[in-house]
Amino acid sequence: MGIDPNYRTTRKVVTEIQGIKVYDPYEPPKKLGIWGTIVGVDFDLCIADGSCITACPVNVFQWYDTPGHPASEKKAMPINEQACIFCMACVNVCPVAAIDVKPP
Repeated sequence: MGIDPNYRTTRKVVTEIQGIKVYDPYEPPKKLGIWGTIVGVDFDLCIADGSCITACPVNVFQWYDTPGHPASEKKAMPINEQACIFCMACVNVCPVAAIDVKPP
C-alpha cells in the first residue's frame, strides 16, 4: 500500500516546513505525515533509497534529516515542487510507492 492519493482533500495541513505543506498525522519523530502538495512524499513510507532524487530531471528533491524515524533517518523532501514537469519519473522508481504527483 502506497501513499494515499486523496490526501490533499482527506487530510489536514498541520504545519509548513521550509515552505512545504505537511499533512497529518504529524507527531515527530515517529509520524511525519505527507509533505508537499504538487509533489507529495509520504515521509512515513519513504525509505530514503534516493531513486527519486536520481530520477528527477529538474531537481525537485533534496535530502531532509529525520532522526528517530523508524523507516529511515532522512527523507526525499520535495523542496522545489513548483519545478515539477510531471514526467512521473519519481513515482515510477519509488520502491515503496511513497510519491504522488498532481498538477496544481
